[in-house]
Amino acid sequence: MTATSTLAPLPTRFARLVKIEHTVFALPFAYVGAFLAVDGVPSGHDLLWITLAMVGARSLAMALNRLIDAGIDARNPRTAGREIPSGQLSVVQVVVFCLASLALFLAAVWQLDPIVRWLWPIPVVGFVVYPYLKRVTWLCHLWLGAVDGLAPVGAWVAITGRLPWQSWTLGAAVALWVAGFDFFYALFDEEIDRREGLHSIVTRFGVRGAFVGARLAHLGTVACLVAAGLGLPVGVLYWLGVAAVAGLLAYEHSLVRPTDLRRLDTAFFTMNGVISVVFAAFVILDTVV
Repeated sequence: MTATSTLAPLPTRFARLVKIEHTVFALPFAYVGAFLAVDGVPSGHDLLWITLAMVGARSLAMALNRLIDAGIDARNPRTAGREIPSGQLSVVQVVVFCLASLALFLAAVWQLDPIVRWLWPIPVVGFVVYPYLKRVTWLCHLWLGAVDGLAPVGAWVAITGRLPWQSWTLGAAVALWVAGFDFFYALFDEEIDRREGLHSIVTRFGVRGAFVGARLAHLGTVACLVAAGLGLPVGVLYWLGVAAVAGLLAYEHSLVRPTDLRRLDTAFFTMNGVISVVFAAFVILDTVV
């Protein structure tokens, strides 16, 4: 543990714990669901509480994952410097953070459509189950995708109280997108996962299998975005957004090959943040122009 990390303010350590910068992956798709649900601009009230619900939910999910996996992280050179294994945050502190995140999530949920007051346990159960699935099955990647795919679905129902098929199709697009880039992410830890007896698409099907799975998942992403658009009163900007997603995904896949993983960081972190922001921008412009 370095002096810098020891002296880092507590909020900074919690932000690192949950990788707050990765909120850019899911939050824009929640806004996509919200804007498409009303075919326009949602109220400031709804956007505020959807944002806070997403922040609370994602913070809870990441903190739980770090808490449950602390022992595994400590034995992995890539993750041994994370906040719990390195001692920057104690287990008690992270448990308190989880409770605070859950409280924020519930407070936000209670400000939205009454139906979500009955649905909130669904994502929370998903958060708890995910870290344990990698101990059982390589399908954990698809579970993670399904949990993140709730972002546009949740925002849609939080505003309208309804769950039409278009919202589920958007959710499926996000689920396949997340699962696809999580297939890539598994490449970082192939050796450690095998040693620890953990399951991933790489330990089950090898590096080439992970690439095939990612390609199929991302083709499914584009197909679902097309299907959702065909069922919604969208304009040309939406379709330009779909084309942009397809192009960016193709570029992401061009950055890495089974025999060359040097640009894997760029393919995973940078490109997926760009994809979510760009698509959300096109959708929002399409609904307001």
